Parts: sequence; C-alpha cells; structure tokens
Amino acid sequence: MKVEVDTEPLRDTRKAIVEMMFSEGNHFCPGCEKSGDCDLQHMGYEMGVSRSRFPHLFKDRLIDFNPRRMVIEHNRCVKCHRCVEEVITDEGKKVFSFVNRGNETVVGIDYEQEKKLTKEQAINAMHICPTGAILVRGQSLARPFGDRKYDMFSAQKAAKEEEATPKTKKSAKKKTIATISLAGCFGCHMSMLDIDLGLLDLIEVVEFNKSPINDIKEFTKQCDLGLIEGGCCNSENVEVLQEFRKKCDILVSLGECAIWGGLPAMRNTIPLGECLEESYLNGMTSEAGETIIPYSQDLPKILDKVYPNNEIVKVDYFIPGCPPDANHIWKVVKNLLFGDHYSVLYSEFKYD
Repeated sequence: MKVEVDTEPLRDTRKAIVEMMFSEGNHFCPGCEKSGDCDLQHMGYEMGVSRSRFPHLFKDRLIDFNPRRMVIEHNRCVKCHRCVEEVITDEGKKVFSFVNRGNETVVGIDYEQEKKLTKEQAINAMHICPTGAILVRGQSLARPFGDRKYDMFSAQKAAKEEEATPKTKKSAKKKTIATISLAGCFGCHMSMLDIDLGLLDLIEVVEFNKSPINDIKEFTKQCDLGLIEGGCCNSENVEVLQEFRKKCDILVSLGECAIWGGLPAMRNTIPLGECLEESYLNGMTSEAGETIIPYSQDLPKILDKVYPNNEIVKVDYFIPGCPPDANHIWKVVKNLLFGDHYSVLYSEFKYD
C-alpha cells in the first residue's frame, strides 16, 4: 500500500482548514498579545495564507471575565484541547473542560478549581494556549519583533534567508502606479516609504499617478497597477475603489484592512446602531446637549459593516501585513510590472 501525505490536494485541504479557523474566529492579529507566538498564525505563515477563501463570520462571542485571575477570550479559541488536558491543580483536578455540544461547544472553566492554581500554573496555562485565548490579569504576552517565537525562523521547515536579486531593467516607457488609502490608518503608505534610498532607484522605472505620495488628486491616465490600502466602511470608499478598478489594469489589496477589514472590522461584531449610539450619544462632550448623531448629505453614508475590497470589486493580488514589510511590497510590484522573481523571506511575510 502506498500512502501519500504531502500532495498538492492535501496541502490545499490543510490550507483551507487554517483559512476556516481564521474566518470562523475573530483573530485580529495586529492587535493581539499572542501575535508572533501564535501557533495558528504560524501555520498561516507556513502555508502562505495571504487571504481566506471563506467569508469572515465576525461572531460576537462572550468573553468570560468571571475567573479570579484569568480572562477566557472565546473569539480566539480553536478548541485544541491543550488546556483541558494539561492544566491541572495540585490535587489532580482539571480546570478546563468542553461544555455544550456541536457548533455550540466552548471551553468552560471551573471557577473553584481555577482559584486553586498557583500564579506559575496560571501563567503556564496562558502560554500553552496556542492562540492567546487564555489571558492572565496583570501579565502580558506581547514581546518585541525579533524576540517572538515565529518572527525569524520557521519551526516546521528550514526557512532560506536567501533571495534572488535581479536588476530591474530601465525601459523606455515608465510603468504607472496609483495608490489610495480607504478605511485604514495610512500605515501601509508609510511602509512603502521605508525602502528609503531604494525609492530613488524605483522612480527611475515607475511613476506615480493618483496617489497621496505625490498629492495628485485625480487620475490623468490609465495606470498599470493600483495599490489599495484599507477596506470599505462608507459609500465614498466604495466609489473610490470602483474608480480604481476601472483605471488600473492590475489591482492589489495592500495590508490586512484591505484584505479582510483589519482592526476597523472589530465593529463588525456589533450592530451599526449601537456603534453610533456609543460614539455620539453616550460619549463625553464639552457641549451640553450636543450628543447627536451627525447627518448630512455631504457626509458619506456609513455601511452596515467594514467590507474587504474583494467583496466590492475584483482584486487581482493580495499583500498581507499590518503594515506589510516594505521589501515585500516592492518585490511584488516589481514582479507584477517587470516579471522580476524574488523570494519573500520568512521574516517579511507577516500579518502584523
């Protein structure tokens, strides 16, 4: 009998399972304490997941603050069973267990047994959780980039920190790039500039049309490539995105916000009405009686949720990251425009 465990269909199936986990849970990697040390995130890196083929559900799950020293974040839990088997009191009692059945199954915690855990045992429970679903009050999982477990080295395969360095040939006609920032923080544009002096080499072979980089407000020609930062949270974002799709031969979603909503999509778990009420009616103001929800025909209409760009228009390529590494961005751009081949280093392919 011949058993095959590493074929292309199997690899695609494994990749699909990881994508389902990202889509089914609320894994906001750029704002998560476990980022860089997360096993699920690492599996995404290993399999080259730049986006999920499945729509994100954005379920509003309860966060359990009842334990004395722990917080159980059900939005991140992947039900791996580690805490159930490995977190035990000195008396041999289990602290965690599965409750409910089927799709409603969650990890429950025995509050009485949790109180009996020592400080070291509680911190150990936090660290064995692969996705940061178990947090201990007063303790932080966050570490600087480079010190985290999965920043520089692949634990499953030898990551080659080598790359081809082809020289982009200067053509008689420059390629044209357009860029825009929608529902994002402008961090991806800042990352574009992080190639520093490399920008001088880049402008010899490309020119920017409509872009905040050169402050050109309107398209003056058809562009070879468009880079879109940020998703769509209002009607103006949708109009701008649709215009880019018409004016750019190749459209690229740049960064987590453009690919699936990113941190702005945290509001997707809450009804729009509640978001507006909390921001404008229940928020503090220095003007008495001025707690109103603004409305004007001149203001863009806020959408019911933050949408990724590919749900509005056809997107050709995706560059993950928050923000993506500058080298990663321009490697992709040079590959798409000039056919240059680079290997994206393990240290460059990140979601945060």
